Amino acid sequence: MTEPHTAVVARLSADFAALSHQLARVSADLAELDRVLGPRPPWPTPAPPPVPGYGPVPQYVPPPQYVPPPRPVPPPPSNAPRERSDGWIGKLLAVAGVAVTLIGVVLLLVLAAQAGILRPEFRVAAGAALAAALVGAAAWLSSRPGGRVGSVALAATGIAAAYMDVIAVTAIYDWVPAAAGLVLASCVAGGGLTLARRWDSQQLGLLVLVPLIVLAPVITDGITLLLVGFLVALSAAALPVQIGKDWVWLHGARTAAASLPLLLALVVRHIDGRHDLWLAGGCGIAALLALVGAVVVLPGTANRAAVALLSAAGVSPLLCVGLAVDRVVAALMIAALSAAVLTLVLFGDRLPGVLGVARQVFSALSAVAALIAVTVGFDGPVAGPVLLAMAAVTAVAGRREPVARWAALGFAVVGASVHLVVSPLSALFTPTGVSAATGASTLVSSVLLAVATVAIVWSLPGRERALWACAAAVVAYAVTSLTVTAGVLIGGTGHGFYAGHMIATICWIAMAAAVFGYAVRLPRADRSVPIAGGLGLVGAAVTKLFLFDLGTLDGMFRVAVFIVVGLVLLGMGAGYARLLDRQDRQVVTTDTR
Repeated sequence: MTEPHTAVVARLSADFAALSHQLARVSADLAELDRVLGPRPPWPTPAPPPVPGYGPVPQYVPPPQYVPPPRPVPPPPSNAPRERSDGWIGKLLAVAGVAVTLIGVVLLLVLAAQAGILRPEFRVAAGAALAAALVGAAAWLSSRPGGRVGSVALAATGIAAAYMDVIAVTAIYDWVPAAAGLVLASCVAGGGLTLARRWDSQQLGLLVLVPLIVLAPVITDGITLLLVGFLVALSAAALPVQIGKDWVWLHGARTAAASLPLLLALVVRHIDGRHDLWLAGGCGIAALLALVGAVVVLPGTANRAAVALLSAAGVSPLLCVGLAVDRVVAALMIAALSAAVLTLVLFGDRLPGVLGVARQVFSALSAVAALIAVTVGFDGPVAGPVLLAMAAVTAVAGRREPVARWAALGFAVVGASVHLVVSPLSALFTPTGVSAATGASTLVSSVLLAVATVAIVWSLPGRERALWACAAAVVAYAVTSLTVTAGVLIGGTGHGFYAGHMIATICWIAMAAAVFGYAVRLPRADRSVPIAGGLGLVGAAVTKLFLFDLGTLDGMFRVAVFIVVGLVLLGMGAGYARLLDRQDRQVVTTDTR
């Protein structure tokens, strides 16, 4: 019997559904294979026909295909021409042209005048015309492609030629007064260097300054006060150009323009044996320009160390001003410089750029200037105590600054050297008479030497045992120098000398007792350094007692020193033992509670 048609339709529908599911699985496998092999155009997946009575068959949706990221597009080639490897040849030729042309201008202004070639009016007019033509040609060439090097060289040559022309009409021909010539030269230099700032060319400024430093003395026939004035004016005119510019080389050339001729002039004046207050004033102006230049240039430079060192070199003429003026005037001027630089250091946090290494350089400069001022202004008997007092004050006030600690050590070393010159070490072993002035200086410097030594070691961050041992040795020497000198001043080279050494030995042992008394008040962990110092002082005192006092002192002085030192040692031993026992009992009592 034939099956009903509904059953046949149902069976065929189930077969089609199974076939559709099988085709969907095959399609998924193909899509997975396509994804593994790489990005390819997607395979079309036909939708299975709907099965009547069963609703739509779910379709398989393939996973999203991998799309590689877009490759970066290289930037278009720049149209700017690259600098040629042989570009330095053009710069070298330009510099050589500047030098040769300016030498020719000097020959025109000087040698032609000596040989009587042309009238002075023609020589000066020819120099001015050449300078104007060179500057005009530079302005025209600067707007042309590739004319940068040539325009800089032409402008530098023209500006320098105009400046030397002004020097000639002032120094050689005397057509204008010196003051008017300096003003006119400042205008010429200022205008030319303003062009360097407008073109943003440090090379233009260097090509103006360097040739003038070398060739200007030829026009003035040597290092004269007028030449110094022209070069100082040139340095002043170059200062505003550096505002906001990191032109370290120009700063160096500007500093050299003011300082080098001054140093040479100071040497010449010293050889001639003449005093020159005008030259001293020039040294002061150069130092002021150097410091102001540092304040102007430091905020905009990346090389503060070089700028600070160059500025410090710029004040060197003022440090040597004693070659041309009286020592009192020189000492006052150098002391004023030290105070000005110290003010710059103290208020450096309010000035942009005067920090870090620049502040350290200026601190060292202030210390050096103060040292020179003291040694120039005072003789040895006064200079020694002053330097030792400066060492103590600097060590205490600047204990957190490494430069201040080094400055204090330098003051102390020089002051101690002066003390040894005024009161030699041999005076402690051989009775030697001293004058009242020398004796007073020795007494004061002995006290200050001890104070400065303790202050310096206290200011050091490490405070190692070896440093305290050295400090104890210096203090012992200072005490001996004090007592022996006082004894000689009071009692003469006989009994006074012996009494001084007796008191010195007793002072040594008394200092040891004081150190031990300080040690017992410290915790056990902190006693090692003072105990070692106290034992060192005891050993030194006993050594001096047997090696020097026993053979040198006479009569009752020898007896007194042995008895006093022995009693002090007995008291120290007994007292130290009692204090330690008392402390130990207090510790035990505290622990039991």
